[in-house]
Amino acid sequence: MSDLKITEINGKQLYNSFVSGAHKIFENQKLINKINVFPVADADTGTNLASTMRSIIDISVPSHNLKISADSIADAALTGARGNSGIIFAQFLYGFSNELKAKETITVEDFAESMKRAVKYAYEAIANPVEGTIISVIKDWAEHLDQLKDNIDDFIRLLFDALEIASNSLKETAQQMEILRKKHVVDAGAKGFVVFLEGMLEFFKTGKTISAEILENDQVVEEEVISHENPEFRYCTEALITGDKLDKEKIRKTIGGFGNSMVVAGSDKKMRIHIHTDTPWNLFVKLGRLGNIAAQKVDDMVMQNEVASNARYNIGLVTDSTCDLPEKIIEKYQIQIIPLNIHFGQSFYLDTVTMQPEQFYGMIDSAPHYPSTSQPSFKEFYNKFNYLATHYDSIISLHISNKLSGTWQNGLNAANKVIEQHHKKIDVVNSNRVSSGLGILVLRAARALEEGMAHDDIVALLPQWSRRTRQLVSSRTLKYLVKSGRVSNTRGFIGTLLNLKPVIEVNNEGKTESFGKPFSEKKSMKMIMEEMKKFISGNKIWGYAITHANNLSTANWFAGQIEELTGKKPEYIQNASPVLVTNVGVGVVSVTIMLD
Repeated sequence: MSDLKITEINGKQLYNSFVSGAHKIFENQKLINKINVFPVADADTGTNLASTMRSIIDISVPSHNLKISADSIADAALTGARGNSGIIFAQFLYGFSNELKAKETITVEDFAESMKRAVKYAYEAIANPVEGTIISVIKDWAEHLDQLKDNIDDFIRLLFDALEIASNSLKETAQQMEILRKKHVVDAGAKGFVVFLEGMLEFFKTGKTISAEILENDQVVEEEVISHENPEFRYCTEALITGDKLDKEKIRKTIGGFGNSMVVAGSDKKMRIHIHTDTPWNLFVKLGRLGNIAAQKVDDMVMQNEVASNARYNIGLVTDSTCDLPEKIIEKYQIQIIPLNIHFGQSFYLDTVTMQPEQFYGMIDSAPHYPSTSQPSFKEFYNKFNYLATHYDSIISLHISNKLSGTWQNGLNAANKVIEQHHKKIDVVNSNRVSSGLGILVLRAARALEEGMAHDDIVALLPQWSRRTRQLVSSRTLKYLVKSGRVSNTRGFIGTLLNLKPVIEVNNEGKTESFGKPFSEKKSMKMIMEEMKKFISGNKIWGYAITHANNLSTANWFAGQIEELTGKKPEYIQNASPVLVTNVGVGVVSVTIMLD
């Protein structure tokens, strides 16, 4: 061991030691993913810890003042925490920073005492703490620090001796739980914590900081799922809640009945929650009443498992939530959905994931803020493509018209990045459609995959299929078009006075345009059917689909009329996504017919 002795550390040293620990996590994240079998064998503990570390590096602002640095690190960890282990670790750091006194530097004694007191914060965050996991190793390490502090005044010696205890505690996890004994592995979260401690010690022993170039190359890797057993609950659900005087116990009671694996971490101004549940949409509506939903993530663990262990094709098919496809079609063809975002004031929801159409219809008129929408971020696309590239030979990603949303562009940018890294073929296609128009195009691509059509052939045919599609949309009122900004207030006022029920077409350039302005819903419906008769005349149709916003009776009327014309039943009738309804309103019906 080095002759160097460090009796006190400042905020910059604390930050640099955390960066060194983070770098070790990045180096070992694949190994940590590989041994992840508890609480669910979803092979993402390394990824989640790396994401938490990435947040510390990217967000926290180091200061010479130790207290300021510790607070910044803890806040950054909480903001970016992912997964059980990531959130527990973030809560531990919050406890450490909260217990520190406002000092420029810290001694071994103060460090050890604050770490020991932080353990209770981590335990309090977990609904049902399980020994033999990361929490056990954190406790053993912190308690040993406290035992050493009276005889050691050197940080290097302190961390060296305590690391040995943490390593032994890690080995013991392999015998503390049946699942770990069966798989002959140690706990993945605990392994990550020990790896982090190794990085911390390395910094203090060498004094070397991690270079900016290395930090830029440290990336979060979305790893493949290794489990072949479906979990008890389907969705791994996380959220960041912000507000004033957040009540942790109230949040616990609110979400406790929704599932298992619950962790609630943070302060009265910012809390990170994690839970496995079957109904994230109900969970988030209740959470939205307790604070502002600043961030959220929902992973379909059943779909992940299916893709990992039973992928039906060697080509992955991706779309976004505006496709409005029924769940049975999504599951049958293993279609990957990237949700758009819906904003109610400072809270936001994931379209069709944490906000279902039926819930949205009840909120759109009663909420204090009219909702707005936004496209998925580059990062969301990058994570999805990065993950799918480990399971598929190539990926086709088909999205809402680029004239209506920036979704396609973000997808294209992310795909180009993943192509550079994985050298896999990824085509991001602008559908020039939305809702039933996008959905039927995705369905045709899925059927082509089922028939064994090659990647390039499908991509080449998609524009042709889109051009041979007609999409008309009926509406009951101009009110929502005015509220969403699609129609000006002046035009909306005049239209309301005239009781217009506009018909909108999504044309072949992917733009929406007014097709007609009848004065009643019945006339609107008849106008659409007259146009569809002309479109079908003399042609064979491939199929048709209908989506609606709480207007099933009108959707069924269109289905009956088209079936009478063609002899075909609709491919599906489905409720429209909240994103569509935000812009065109409740009562809307979208009718799409695709020629063969």
